[in-house]
Amino acid sequence: MSVSEWLLEKRNLKFRFNHNQLQSRIPEGLWVKCSVCGLLMYYKVLSRNAKVCPQCDHHFPTTSQERILQILDHQSWEPINYTLVSNDPLGFIDQKLYGKRLQDMKNATGLQDAVQTGLGLINNMPIAIGFMDFRFMGGSMGSVVGEKLTRMIEIATIKRIPVIIVCASGGARMQEGLLSLMQMAKVSSALQKHSACKLLYISVLTSPTTGGVTASFAMLGNIIIAEPRALIAFAGRRVIEQTIKEDLPSNFQTSEYLFEHGFIDLIVSRKHLRDKLNQILCLHL
Repeated sequence: MSVSEWLLEKRNLKFRFNHNQLQSRIPEGLWVKCSVCGLLMYYKVLSRNAKVCPQCDHHFPTTSQERILQILDHQSWEPINYTLVSNDPLGFIDQKLYGKRLQDMKNATGLQDAVQTGLGLINNMPIAIGFMDFRFMGGSMGSVVGEKLTRMIEIATIKRIPVIIVCASGGARMQEGLLSLMQMAKVSSALQKHSACKLLYISVLTSPTTGGVTASFAMLGNIIIAEPRALIAFAGRRVIEQTIKEDLPSNFQTSEYLFEHGFIDLIVSRKHLRDKLNQILCLHL
């Protein structure tokens, strides 16, 4: 090896060493790339924009805790029934024990189950509100989800305040079988009693809202709001096409398609959801 080649190799080694050191000092997750338009943005910019892409308006998945901060007045959130947990009534086993799966989800998300319920304020107007969280077993509706929503609605009926449920779910939780399906009727019954008292219920559909949640309380709102381009469905596209023996439109099961056909009332960007809820509550009250 000549002297010039040796110096070049030494310089390259020094460059790679410094580059690796720099990479090791940069934490992961500081930069986020939009999966739709490809825009690369600093994560704080995305968070300040309610996790909506500033270029193409793509709505990133968001957590129930983030939605609490986005919708409710500062420090007005009062959780209820937070300690309610499932006791694995069927002893269900798939790839792992259901009880073990629940514990793993609790550790990963910091939640007790797939919904947070509580009382809060929007522009000083009291409401009862539930936030479903897709991170916890796909937001699936088990006994705890149904019980927490039912108790929240019953409290709202007693206090004579509006109910808002922000839906994000893959449907009923198969690990609880029939007990999971029973929650559809239970929550719907509580909503019917709430409605009989001439009280407002607003349903907010986010992506995805599917299965038994769509077939029950998600579509029972006096006013039904959806986020742009949200996936809203009961069964999967392939199942429906095989059943009816027809091809479906490409935008089938999107909030825009459902709005055009009268299934939902409003499509509202997450950035403007708090203002729209405030407007509706003012008109109602």
